Amino acid sequence: MPSISNAWIVTYILLSLPIHFTISAAVNPIPINDTCHDTCGTISVKYPFGSGFGCGHPDFARYVRCNAGTVEFSTGTGIYNVSDIDYSSGTLIIRDPFMSTCSSMQNSGSFSLDRASPFTLTGENIFVLLGCSTNSPLFDPAEDLCAMGSRSRVCRGLYSCKGVTGIGLPQNAPPSTCCVYESPIQLAGYTLDLPKLQCSSYTSVYSFGGSEGDPMKWKFGISLQYNDSYYSNVCKDCETSGGLCGFTGFDQSFACVCENGKNTSTSCFGQG
Repeated sequence: MPSISNAWIVTYILLSLPIHFTISAAVNPIPINDTCHDTCGTISVKYPFGSGFGCGHPDFARYVRCNAGTVEFSTGTGIYNVSDIDYSSGTLIIRDPFMSTCSSMQNSGSFSLDRASPFTLTGENIFVLLGCSTNSPLFDPAEDLCAMGSRSRVCRGLYSCKGVTGIGLPQNAPPSTCCVYESPIQLAGYTLDLPKLQCSSYTSVYSFGGSEGDPMKWKFGISLQYNDSYYSNVCKDCETSGGLCGFTGFDQSFACVCENGKNTSTSCFGQG
């Protein structure tokens, strides 16, 4: 009889464990990362961005993160390195490792930007599609998808690069397989689908570097504008006290991460 009683007690404990763990997980909020930093590699990391989970603003945490000293930007089409963040203008530059440049051209993947994200393409971007089929829908005169006025200048400049041999074209090839997008609006849904457009590669020039005639001096990358309206007085108070703005809990509520590892809902003043 005692053995049956003991067996029942053991069974009861085992059945109760999942319930206990579930309740504990619900009561205790998701811990904040107490190692928030203001730099990632050589790039300054300021609000709304953060160096790890729980740092910065939650709406940006899913898109921008610090990984082994490199700031990374994520979209549905891949992960891209962030080469620069300009907080005064609210912009950042991302680089696709498979995007072509004057010195190196290769087959590229597609690029997309979540329309619901706090990022938009800036007007500085000039997207160029390279090695496109002459039967591509890009060249349908009824669609008017390519900026023909820029083709001779930008396309001829890129096709003069030695790197063009990387996509199977001879240097100084006719620009008939090249298409220039000058406006981000033309990237419907912020998606650049290369297989659908029948192109081998793409690039984006966000600055000519004062040398429009020398593509080796052009600045290649994608310039993004981020929504900087997330900055609040409570975050300002946190930063004034020497803390870094972050978030915590299932509701992702505001948290001020102090240098001593403590987290507060206001500021680091008086936190030891």
